[in-house]
Amino acid sequence: MCGIAGQYCYHGGTPDVGLLSRMAERLAHRGPDGEGTYIAGSIALTHRRLAIIDLSPDGSQPMTSEDGSLRLVYNGEIYNFVELRDELVNKGHRFHSKSDSEVILHAYEEWGTGCLARMNGMWAFALWDEKRQELFCARDRFGIKPFYYTEARGTFLFASEIKALLAHPDAGKSPDDEMLGAYLAWGILDHTERTMFDGIFQLKPAHAMVVSRKGCTPPFRYWSVTVNNTIRSGAGNNETAMHLLTLITDATRSHLQSDVPVGTCLSGGIDSSALTVIINILIRDEAPQSVGARQKTFSAVFSDKRFDESRYIDEVVSATGVDAGRTEPTPDQLWEDIDQLVYMQDEPFGSLSIYAQYRVMQLAATKVKVVLDGQGADELLGGYIAYQWSYIHGLIQQFHWGAALAEVIGSTRHHRGFFKNAVGQLFARKKRRSLLRCAPPVIDRYRGSLDDVLGKELTTTNLPALLHYEDRNAMAFSIESRVPYLDLNVVEYIAALSLSQKIKNGVTKVTLRRAIKGLIPESIRCRMDKMGFVTPEEVWMKDALRPFMLEILTSASFHARPYWDADAAAKDYLAFLNGKSDYSPDLWRIACTELWLRKFFDHRHALDHPGNSS
Repeated sequence: MCGIAGQYCYHGGTPDVGLLSRMAERLAHRGPDGEGTYIAGSIALTHRRLAIIDLSPDGSQPMTSEDGSLRLVYNGEIYNFVELRDELVNKGHRFHSKSDSEVILHAYEEWGTGCLARMNGMWAFALWDEKRQELFCARDRFGIKPFYYTEARGTFLFASEIKALLAHPDAGKSPDDEMLGAYLAWGILDHTERTMFDGIFQLKPAHAMVVSRKGCTPPFRYWSVTVNNTIRSGAGNNETAMHLLTLITDATRSHLQSDVPVGTCLSGGIDSSALTVIINILIRDEAPQSVGARQKTFSAVFSDKRFDESRYIDEVVSATGVDAGRTEPTPDQLWEDIDQLVYMQDEPFGSLSIYAQYRVMQLAATKVKVVLDGQGADELLGGYIAYQWSYIHGLIQQFHWGAALAEVIGSTRHHRGFFKNAVGQLFARKKRRSLLRCAPPVIDRYRGSLDDVLGKELTTTNLPALLHYEDRNAMAFSIESRVPYLDLNVVEYIAALSLSQKIKNGVTKVTLRRAIKGLIPESIRCRMDKMGFVTPEEVWMKDALRPFMLEILTSASFHARPYWDADAAAKDYLAFLNGKSDYSPDLWRIACTELWLRKFFDHRHALDHPGNSS
C-alpha cells in the first residue's frame, strides 16, 4: 500500500520537479516508510512507500526492469504473486526481490497489457515503457485502490489522491456541478469516471489506459462480471455453501500474506465475524506469522445502546479469545477531526458513519500495519435490506407469483421496522431534494431486477464509494486495508449463484449464513438487522452538533453557494430540531458540501497545511 504520482509531458517538455515534490508530500500519509523519484526525458514518477511485503530496499520504487526499459510505481497487493513469480521463473525471468511489485514488471514483459487478466489482488499502477514511450496505467477490478488523473498545460498528471493533483494550479479549479448535484440529491459518488472536481477523472474499476506523446487513449475495460439472474438453482445448497466457505478461507489465507502485523476490523456483523473466526482457525491450523498467536481486532462501540453492537462483538471475542480493541467515537471528537476527515476523503461523504471507521483505523494503527475488513459481501450476496424491493419486483415481472409472495411474507416478518422507516425516509428525502437549486441526474439504485441492481451496486452505485471511504480512512493512519470478500475467485463464484441462493424468504446472504453455521455464534449468524460501523448521526445532529450546524447554515459562504436555497435549508434544519420533520442524511450532505467547498476551493492555498484552513 503506497502513494503514487507522476507527470508525462506530451510534447517533449521537461517535468516540473517542484510540482512532483509537492504531489509526493501530499501523499506522505500513504507511505511514511520511504520516497523514491524517477525523472528522465518527459516522464517523472514518484512513490511514497508503505512497506508491507519485502521490507528491504529491494522493494523500493520506482522499480526498474533488468534492462532498465521499464519503470513502475504501484499501490496495492497481488495476492497470487508467488504463483505468478514461479510461472515467470519457469519462463526464464530472473527476480532480484521478494516483492509483488517486481512480479508486475516481469508479467508485463511476458504478457503486455494482458498481464492484468492473470493478477488477483488490488492495485493501481503506472508503468513507464521507455521503448514505446508509453505510460500504461491500470486499476484493479473493483476499484479497491484509487487512480486519479487530469491534463494540464500539455501534460498528463496522475496520483493516488485528488489532493496531490491539486498541487498543479490548473487542476480541479472548480467543482463539477453535475457530479456534486448527484451527490447532494442521491448520496452517490464514484459512480462514473468523473469526480466532483471539474476536469479530474478516475480510472474506473477494471479499466486501464495507455498514455503516449499523442495523449490519452480512451480507457478500456479488461474484465467484467455478470450477476446470474436465475431464480432457482439445481445445485445442492450444502455443497454450494461448503465450496463458498473454502473459497473465502483461501482468500483470507492469501490476504494474510505480510511481513508486518495484520489485524481485523470487527463490527459484530456477519461478514466481519466470519472473517475473525476463519482467521482464528488459520492461526490454529497454519500459524500465519503476520497475525501471531493471538488475533487483534478493532471495533467501534457506543454508550447509546440503539447504535451499539458490543453484545455481538463480545460474543465473537468470547468465542475466539482475540485481543479486542475498542474505540467510542463522540460528536466532540468528530468536530475536532472534521477538518482532517474532509481533507483525507477529498470529496464530500454521504453520512457520518465513516467517522466510526476512521476512529477504528486510528486505533488499529497503534498495533498493526494491515487490517482485513468485510467490505463487498453485501453487494455480492444481497445483504442490504432494500434489495428486497428489487428481488420481489423481479419475481413479479417473471411471473414467479409464489416466490414473490414468499418473499413478501418473509420480508414483512424479518424487516417490518426497516420498511416502515423506509417509507418515511422516501418522503423526507424527496422533500429535501426541493432545497437544491442544481438539476442533478436521476439515479435510482434499486431500479431493475435484483441481478441488475447487484451488478450496478458492485461496480458503480455503492461499492466504489465504500471502498473510497475505506481507503482514505485507512491511509490517513498509514494502514493497509484488505477485503477478502472481493477476492476474484470469491466474486466470480458468488456472482454465478442463483438469486435464491442470496435471498430467500426475506433472509439475506443465505448461502454465507449456511456456510458459517457452527463457526460463529448463532445470535450473529441469524441477525436480520444491518448496522456495521454506524454512528448515532441523527442524535448527534439534533444535540451535540447543533451549534456547528447552525454556524454552517447561517454563514455568509453558505448563503453565497449556487447549489441550494440557503434560507430554506436553515429553516428545514430548525424544523428538524423542533421535531416538525424527520431526519435524513440529506442534511449532513449539504453541511459536508459546505465544509468541502471551504477546504478545497475557498482555502485551496492552505491544502499543504490541512489543519489550518477551516
